[in-house]
Amino acid sequence: METDTIGGLARAGGVGVETVRYYQRRGLLRTPARDGGVRRYGPDDARRLRFIRMAQAAGFTLEQIAELLALDSGRDHARARELARGRIHDLDVRIAELSAARAALSRLAAACDHAEGPCPIIAAFEGGERPPGPG
Repeated sequence: METDTIGGLARAGGVGVETVRYYQRRGLLRTPARDGGVRRYGPDDARRLRFIRMAQAAGFTLEQIAELLALDSGRDHARARELARGRIHDLDVRIAELSAARAALSRLAAACDHAEGPCPIIAAFEGGERPPGPG
């Protein structure tokens, strides 16, 4: 896929042009000098953009992604591993929260099967109490 222009780079990374510009302002992507009035991008830029998108999909923040990008892939195993383990911990917490929300909703749905009065699901959300779930 052609990545010569910012539009091509954006398409290669599955993002919009404004996202590329945002990453440039954040220092995650380089802003090349103009060549004949147009900024030119290459395969390394596309690879870096894909790295950013994959790291985001794994839940890393842009600050963490910047740190990962700055690490030397040949020497900084310990810090990369530490960042990954921190992210795993965060995911485990989120999974526990989502599991609790699922269990609460399952109980409400089961109660709804046998309710003759107000619907327990709607009542739980209208009752002024926080709905079951994360956060």
